Amino acid sequence: MSKTRHVSETPATQFLKRHKVAFTEHTYDYVDHGGAGEAARQLGLDPHAVVKTLIMENEAAQPLVVIMHGDREVSTKNLARQAGAKKITPCHPEVAQRHSGYQVGGTSPFGTRKRMPVYIESGILDYPQVYINGGRRGYLIGIAPGVLVDLLQARPVSVGLE
Repeated sequence: MSKTRHVSETPATQFLKRHKVAFTEHTYDYVDHGGAGEAARQLGLDPHAVVKTLIMENEAAQPLVVIMHGDREVSTKNLARQAGAKKITPCHPEVAQRHSGYQVGGTSPFGTRKRMPVYIESGILDYPQVYINGGRRGYLIGIAPGVLVDLLQARPVSVGLE
């Protein structure tokens, strides 16, 4: 797929348009378990600037969103400490889908079914532009990372593992 191919709207793009946020569209051939690294490779992007959206939950099964560099893992122990929780674990795919409204592999932090607290790895905010899922597998949007803080009240944390 080419980078200029138009993609139909998603709840994420509708949300961004409603809030008058500029973004670019980037499509790629989705590969199961390829993750952000595969998207970065196909699109020729810095893998650190391609970020992933993860749905996790605390010990009370309350969902939350974590935005992390695509080439890093999340320290759930550090996240729990910084979020004031006893424990945080990734949601099972079907639970994540129920909370977000998005299919795993196509999860965007914008336009989620439920309003959830959002945590963002602080280093992401140092980039002028990041690439994040636009609400569909094989579809990234390029945005200024400050949008995540401004629109979603994303809280910066340092929870990345190499």
